[in-house]
Amino acid sequence: MHILIVLIAGIVQLAVFLMFGWHWGVGMALAAKVFIPVWLLVAALNMWVGVAHAGYGVKDELPILLLNFAVPAVIAALAAWRLAPSV
Repeated sequence: MHILIVLIAGIVQLAVFLMFGWHWGVGMALAAKVFIPVWLLVAALNMWVGVAHAGYGVKDELPILLLNFAVPAVIAALAAWRLAPSV
């Protein structure tokens, strides 16, 4: 259940990044690209909490980190690709 909550939070955070990119006029594609490293930090923090406070091992948490990071990051990459200005 926690994984689903984190994935939804990542998608909501991406939506917030896209809205601010549009609102501030920097472009939604750039906002999606900036989201990816920020989300990596958030996902890594989630892994650290699982290891340091919940008692899980790094081997247990690493696949969770990959899943938690990959799903919103792939959506962000697709959004950046689709929202990029055409040349």
